[in-house]
Amino acid sequence: RKVRQASLLSPDESSRVLGLSRLVGRVQALVEDAGGAADFDAAVWAAAWLEQALPALGGRRPAELMDTAEGQDIVFHLLDQIGSGAYA
Repeated sequence: RKVRQASLLSPDESSRVLGLSRLVGRVQALVEDAGGAADFDAAVWAAAWLEQALPALGGRRPAELMDTAEGQDIVFHLLDQIGSGAYA
């Protein structure tokens, strides 16, 4: 939509886009570190994961936290826990 309108993203929108890009990159790195899966699509997995209510977030969806830097840090920390096997 922004491209069609030839308008720029607001600072908040830019932060969310960068956060989502970082999240997809982190997921891809975790999968590669674990031996990788040739047909794994990190963006598809991340999109689905962001919409799941998670007990570790008190039943909230990770997507609900992606609109602030602090929330993104919480989501990335949780993702790192999953990657390390510490997620419970």
